[in-house]
Amino acid sequence: MKMRLLIFPLLILIIPSIWESAPKYPKLKDNDSVGKILYQLGDDPGWYPVKTLKKSTAAIGKELFHTGFAKSTDGKKGRKQSKHFVCTSCHNIQREDSDLTVSDPQGRLDYTMKAGIPFLQGTTMYGAVSRRTFYNDDYSLKYGNLVDAARNDLRGAIQLCAVECAQGRQLKTWELESILKYLWTIDLKVKDLQLTNQEKVNLELQMNQNPEAAIATIQSRYMTGSPATFVKPENERKTYDRKMADINNGENIFLNSCMHCHENGRYSFFELDTSKVTMKYLQQKANKYTDHSIYQAVRYGIYSTSGRKSYMPQYPLEKMSEEQLLDLRGYIEYMADR
Repeated sequence: MKMRLLIFPLLILIIPSIWESAPKYPKLKDNDSVGKILYQLGDDPGWYPVKTLKKSTAAIGKELFHTGFAKSTDGKKGRKQSKHFVCTSCHNIQREDSDLTVSDPQGRLDYTMKAGIPFLQGTTMYGAVSRRTFYNDDYSLKYGNLVDAARNDLRGAIQLCAVECAQGRQLKTWELESILKYLWTIDLKVKDLQLTNQEKVNLELQMNQNPEAAIATIQSRYMTGSPATFVKPENERKTYDRKMADINNGENIFLNSCMHCHENGRYSFFELDTSKVTMKYLQQKANKYTDHSIYQAVRYGIYSTSGRKSYMPQYPLEKMSEEQLLDLRGYIEYMADR
């Protein structure tokens, strides 16, 4: 009887210690959402979708993202968000960089060519919910104080894109929340962080022992915002040397970027193809101050005008480098002189 009385208190002491040492967070899986892990660790970005809004779903968000309109869950069809663009006009929905920690336009071009996706002005929306800033750096020069509501808020960034970039209407609440739900389905995955087995074990320990350090570790494996530097094209015009151009690289840019919007007038009134006539025209316009100059179009974009609200966004240096623009002109001249 005495032995039982002695053992029982020992069990009481042992059981709580087991509970205290049990990990709060389970082992990481390759397809776990990075954004959800950050949220669980206490890094709340503020753009989790509103769960109580029954009219919104990820499926509706996907349809809006790709086609510009959709029906809500009550069967009512919304108006087309924009007459000119859809989200995929300027944004991919897949990973587009081999190294997520740097902004490398040539690396992005090479990656998109292998992946079979376009080389675009806008940053991919894959992993957008895990970022923390939007419309960074020189976008304030273009949109002024409109970026204030978008810089640190994904909802604000989506609305700015809908109205200013897509030249359309503001999204209704159920549409906005549906797009958010869809974006959470295309978040970065743990496998995208490219952790070694030991790094994954270390991160799992950090998650349970020091959540703040774990958040920092996770966010060090990708860029939490896309840099944007706008430049004037005058210097690129003056320093052009055809002998320095990589014709094959220029062809990749033309086919994977220019043709994405201009082939058969998909998103533009100005149609492009690879014919000699088209290339000669572009060659003649290159050094002129006109919308049809590749320098003007790439670095300044094409602004909307009365009766033609659609426009072309410009390429920051981080999306098309000076070397790449040199290669693009070299390809155009090569094709024009064949």
